[in-house]
Amino acid sequence: MNILTKVACACLLCIFAFSNVQAQKKGFAFGIKGGVNLSRLTMGDVFTTRYDDQGNPYLGYDGKEVRDNLKESFNTRTGAVGGIWMRFGKTIFIQPEVLVSTKGGSFKIIQNDQETPVEKTINVKYSNIDVPLLIGLKGGPFRILAGPVTSFRIGDNQRLRDAFKYYTSDLNNAMSEATFGYQLGAGLDLGNFSLDVRKEGSFTNLASFQVSGQPVNGGASLKQKVSSWQVTLGLKLF
Repeated sequence: MNILTKVACACLLCIFAFSNVQAQKKGFAFGIKGGVNLSRLTMGDVFTTRYDDQGNPYLGYDGKEVRDNLKESFNTRTGAVGGIWMRFGKTIFIQPEVLVSTKGGSFKIIQNDQETPVEKTINVKYSNIDVPLLIGLKGGPFRILAGPVTSFRIGDNQRLRDAFKYYTSDLNNAMSEATFGYQLGAGLDLGNFSLDVRKEGSFTNLASFQVSGQPVNGGASLKQKVSSWQVTLGLKLF
């Protein structure tokens, strides 16, 4: 490494350090974060009529309409989360974030078209662009924070760049397709690193799914939501 390279690196480090000090004086911070989601679906128990390919009620061995039982599962699913965060303020602060998050869960279908019911487990996994807007209180290295989170679904075969472009091109349409929830939790700041543990829940239902090509009870009585714990490690860049 020649002398000019060393001088350039030293200048860059000085600029970075100066920017970091100035940002902290103004009560502003910016960083990246990543971690895991431990989520499960909440829906209760729902009975639904099964339909055949022509849309007619499916008949069981006894000639009666088959009503399958959809049962909630307490199994959790592990997903990933990562993105950027900003913080405005010192003791009392506002912290918006933009995260790409994978969540999911499972539920059971008990098929009652035979003398002995058959139980099947359905696993669900999906990805969101999550936008939390949190208000927090900081004392020393410890933080508590809470606020709403808006989630935008990423299609199964959709690239992340296309998802951002789709939702940012028409805000009204994006908000009509969004789901809403909340986050609350606590954090610990150690130098430029931070550790957050949060509880996340839903205000609105997830999109209704279909059984045998028909919406479950018209999609009205199935109140399927997601509940999760999120653990992340963050790095403050400035």
